[in-house]
Formats: sequence, structure tokens, C-alpha cells
Amino acid sequence: MSNTTDYNKPVAYDSEGRPLYAHPPKKVVEKTSNKHSTQFVHMTRVAEPAKIEISPQTKLKHERSKTAYPNLNLSAGEYVIRDVKRHPIGLVPPLAIGLFLLILAFMMLYNYELVFKSLQISITNLNSLWIVGPIIGFIILVVLGIYVAYYVYVNNRFYLTNESVIQELQTGLFYRSEQTVSLANIEDASYTQHGVIEQLFNFGSVRLSTEGDETTYQFSYVANPKSHIAALNNAVEAFKNGRPIETDD
Repeated sequence: MSNTTDYNKPVAYDSEGRPLYAHPPKKVVEKTSNKHSTQFVHMTRVAEPAKIEISPQTKLKHERSKTAYPNLNLSAGEYVIRDVKRHPIGLVPPLAIGLFLLILAFMMLYNYELVFKSLQISITNLNSLWIVGPIIGFIILVVLGIYVAYYVYVNNRFYLTNESVIQELQTGLFYRSEQTVSLANIEDASYTQHGVIEQLFNFGSVRLSTEGDETTYQFSYVANPKSHIAALNNAVEAFKNGRPIETDD
């Protein structure tokens, strides 16, 4: 005898004679569009965010910095706290070499006849321009080299503002770049002085490291690095804790 129930036959009748059928319970299947459900979080943004109020003192400092440093792209309310320049001692090697070459060139220019005679070279049939011209050209090249070395050196600058650190890099006569790091991203700031010369003339290297990408920024030949690093660390601490940043003025 089969145990299979025929659900097409009525099992009873109601009071009005209508048949009643027995059916197995239906399984409820939850239908989802994807195998893995994805949740979305929708955030709203004000169409016109509230404008941050800037104090008159901050506005005045910002305007002064814009006038003094027109090359910097300062945001509203941002002003320069320190303009860190390189120590002039870094110009000594290129200037010394250039000066030495110029002295030799001018000595050759005014005493070339004696030089050729001492070398037993006859110049009676030579036009003086064939000798003077190359010497003058060499002098011009040396002067240009000194200017380029000076221009590249002094245009490497380091600025500390109330919001960020801006480093201008001049690595060539026609190559310039700029790096900007927010004070909120600075993890460590330190300086080093190696040797007697750096401590005697009070210059050294400044090093900054940032959070996350662990990028390191270095600036060499900084005059009075200890004072600049102290001001930078104070600015970073005040910025992260929401306190006003103290300035030198």
C-alpha cells in the first residue's frame, strides 16, 4: 500500500458542502538579487557649507604674508610663521672655485705674452684675438656658472605656516618644484648637525616624516636649525590639539 497522499482529492467538506484539500506546508524562499548582499550608506552634504569665521588678526597676518610672499599659494586665513633660508656657508665652495678660475683667467689675459714666452711659443704671427677671445669666453662661462650656483642655492626655501610646511626646491636653472605637507600629517620633525663646522657656524639639516605613506622630507644647510625645529614642533602640536599657534611677532 502506497503511503503517498493524493492532495488532489478532498479530505473533508465544510458546512456548505465545499471540498477541503490537504496540502504540505510551503517553504518560504527569500529571494535576493545578489549572492552577497551589499549595504549602501548615503551621506548628505549641505549645498552651501557654513563659512568659517576668520579673526581680524588672522586676516591681517594673511594679507601681510600674501604681500611678502606672492609666490606662495596660501589658503584663506593661512599665513607664514617662519621663512627658513639656507646658511650662506653653503655658497663658499662654488664661489671659491669660481673666484680661483677667474683669477687664473685674468692673469692669463693680462700676461699671456709672458706665459707664451716662458713656454717658448712664438706668437708674433698670431692675431691677439685668437688668444684674448677664448680667455674672455672662459671668463663669461665662469661668471655664468657662479650665478647659476648662487641662484639655485638661494631659491631653495622652506616655509612654516599656521597650516602647513611648504618647501620650494630649485634643482636647476629651469627646474623648480614645490612640496606642501599639512601640519596634521607630520609625525616627526628633527634636525642634525654633523662635525665641528656645522656646530661652529650653527647650521645643519632638517628632517620631516609624515604619517601613512612614511614620506621623508629633508632640507640641508639650514641656519639655526634648533630654533626652527622647536617652532615647527610647537606649531604641529598646537594644530593637532586645536590650540592657537604662537608666532614670533
